Amino acid sequence: MKTFKMLSFGVVDDQEVINYPMQDGIIINQENSHRSWVLEMLMDLDYQETFHKMMNTGDIYDVKVVISYPENEPAPFEVAIYGVKVIGDQISVLMKGTLKRARREYAETLLSELLEDGFEGDQLLERFEQDMRTRPALRKDEAKS
Repeated sequence: MKTFKMLSFGVVDDQEVINYPMQDGIIINQENSHRSWVLEMLMDLDYQETFHKMMNTGDIYDVKVVISYPENEPAPFEVAIYGVKVIGDQISVLMKGTLKRARREYAETLLSELLEDGFEGDQLLERFEQDMRTRPALRKDEAKS
């Protein structure tokens, strides 16, 4: 197993990411045959009801997590919420899930779509850098839905 510091956490809702402020977080690659990850974060007690509702639906959520360094691009995961526990004036949110896809695949597909859209030169570079940070849904992914 490998552990990493989780720096930010956001839930993908339609085409936007709803970021939730964290106090602290850890992410664990279980390095098993299921390619499972465990995510746990501490956050303000104000979010207890939100994450309880999410847990009680039993749904799988698309989330984006920045790991280890603030300049790292967000990693996309599919997670289920397994626990919401009060610890003092904070809550601990426990999630389990899998990494959605290799980030390199995202970059290659994004670049291909931007070229198809006619971007080139400095405009292409600027738009590519912006979209790698914001990670909009790709047409390829929308077609699968």
